[in-house]
Amino acid sequence: MTVTKAQTRGFFVGGTILFTLVFIGLTLDTHAKLAHRTRDDPVTEHVARGLSVWGKFNCENCHTLMGEGAYYAPDLTKIVSQRGAPYLKQFMADPSQFYSEQEHGRLMPKLGLTEQQIDDVIAFLDWVGRIDLNGWPPRPIHVQGSSIRGIPGVEPTGGAGDLATTRGKALFYEQAACASCHAVEPGRRLVGPSLAGLVGTAEGRVKEPGYQGKAHSAVEYLRESILEPDAYVVTGPAYGADGKSFMPSHYAKSLSPAQLDDLVAFLMTLR
Repeated sequence: MTVTKAQTRGFFVGGTILFTLVFIGLTLDTHAKLAHRTRDDPVTEHVARGLSVWGKFNCENCHTLMGEGAYYAPDLTKIVSQRGAPYLKQFMADPSQFYSEQEHGRLMPKLGLTEQQIDDVIAFLDWVGRIDLNGWPPRPIHVQGSSIRGIPGVEPTGGAGDLATTRGKALFYEQAACASCHAVEPGRRLVGPSLAGLVGTAEGRVKEPGYQGKAHSAVEYLRESILEPDAYVVTGPAYGADGKSFMPSHYAKSLSPAQLDDLVAFLMTLR
C-alpha cells in the first residue's frame, strides 16, 4: 500500500493535534489537583514554626524528606504515622533512651529542644507526611540500617501456614510497618519490645490483676493493642509515657477488617 504525501501530512497534523490536546488535558488535570496533592492551604503557624526549627537545627544534614537530604539517617517523610507522636516526643527529648552508640553504631545527638519546639517539629513532619507522594517512601524505615525486605530469615510474602497467616506476615513486614518497631527474635529491642513469645505474653497479661483493658483472650488482646493502643499501656520505657502508648493509633483507619484479621493470624504464630 502506497502512502501519499497528503496522507502523510494528514497523519502528522492529526497526530500533532491529538497529542497536543492530550498534553493540555494532562496539564490542566495536574494543576486542578496541585493544591490538594501539595497541601498548600493547610500550612498553619504551628507547621511553619516546625519548619523553622527543622532548618535551625540543620536536620536535613542527616535526614531526608521526600527523598531529599543527606541520607545519613532515616527518611522522615512518614515518620509520624510510622512511629506516632508520643514516641517522637520522648525520642527527640533524649534519643539515648532508645538507642546506644555502641550497639547501633551511631546516635542522634541530644539537641536540647524545648517542649514547644518538639511539638512544632512533629506538626511539621505530620504535615509533610500527609502530602500525596504516590507511595513514597517505598518501604518503612528501619533504624538499624537493614531494609525490611532484607532481614535474614524473613520471607515477607511467603512461608508456611495458611493464606491468612501468609498475608498477615506480609502486612507485618511491609504495609503495616510493624517490623520497623518490633523484632520477633528474643531479646532484640527496636523501638518497641520484641514480640517473641507474644501469644504467651498476651494470654498472661489479660489475667493480670492490674490489666485495665477489655480483652479476655490473646486474640482479643492483640486486636485491642492494634486498634486501641492507649486502652492499656504497659509500664516501661519501651511501651509508652504519660499514659500514652508509643504504638501508632492510625491502624483502626489504615487497616481493613480483613487485613486486621490476617495480621492477628500471623501474630498468633509468635509463640
